Amino acid sequence: MDRTVNCVRSCHFLSFRSCAFRSTFRSHACRESCLPGGVPRNPRIVSGPFAPSALGTLSAVQTRRLGRTGHDSSVAILGGAAFITDTPDDAEGLFLEALEAGVNHLDIAPGYGLAERAVGPHLPAVRRRLFLACKTAETERDRALRRLDRSLERLQVDHLDLYQAHGVTSLEVLDQRDEAFQVILDARDRGLTRYVGVTGHDLGAPSAHLEAVRRYDLDTVMFPVYPTVWSDPTYRADVETLLAECAVRDVGVMAIKAVAWRPWGNRTPDALSWYEPHRTAVDIERGVRFALSTPGVHAFCTPSDPGTARRAISAATRYEPLSDTERQRAVEDAESGGIFPLSEKAVSPWR
Repeated sequence: MDRTVNCVRSCHFLSFRSCAFRSTFRSHACRESCLPGGVPRNPRIVSGPFAPSALGTLSAVQTRRLGRTGHDSSVAILGGAAFITDTPDDAEGLFLEALEAGVNHLDIAPGYGLAERAVGPHLPAVRRRLFLACKTAETERDRALRRLDRSLERLQVDHLDLYQAHGVTSLEVLDQRDEAFQVILDARDRGLTRYVGVTGHDLGAPSAHLEAVRRYDLDTVMFPVYPTVWSDPTYRADVETLLAECAVRDVGVMAIKAVAWRPWGNRTPDALSWYEPHRTAVDIERGVRFALSTPGVHAFCTPSDPGTARRAISAATRYEPLSDTERQRAVEDAESGGIFPLSEKAVSPWR
């Protein structure tokens, strides 16, 4: 067997940049960075033609058990929306930088533009080391089946680790998704996904997810957690009820919108996000710390703006929980109004 192939199969995350992704790499690159068996000589020093990471020299992000999945997920999940307009070459930088920082969980969806096709060529070399989550927003059985097949093809994999119903934000939407949920559950039975879950952005997501968990016995949920939305007493109460149910059922809990700041309003978007993300390192770090210190939350998904995603991953490598006093202060300092509902406040920067 070619030594380079051997290295691709056995290298740890932090050394694969020197051997796994480019066909021009030769076995000597593997030998320079890895001990026999593909173990890195120094996981912070890699050889090869890459420039230093835009993330800098970082400690690896912490991991937490993602509920009943048993996966020790990095607390930062790489959000595939960051690759929405990318080619495979465009996507390579952030993808590799995230894995170098210890991210071991990718969340992607066919609704994220070109993301599946951009990331797909990079997945086979690290598939065994990456928890791969995908989604479907379809409502009809046949369309959901076709969408699943297309996602597997574009991602160049034969199965997912997690398949989720995407954008379930109300009980009405949940009822409309029953056929798609049956496809998702059937995919688990057929070995096309190991686990099943639900995601959603809006204010109604927690209550809808609570019913989805009870109705379909799901393995994971994903919904917004950030200071402004936490200041809404109804939303917070719904989240706390959901988190209590998830704790009983050992359901994995993932947060989104951790670094959300405010809606764009009349301002022209200058970040690749439908809301304005926080800009300063201090605010981004506080958003990450707020999400991850919420009791019952296991991880957060990075945002769609690539620069902000990099800063969020960097913040995750330094994670320390907020105290109760710091959490309360973050809520009190939060921008009023919030970024929801989507139908009224979302502005696309990709137009």
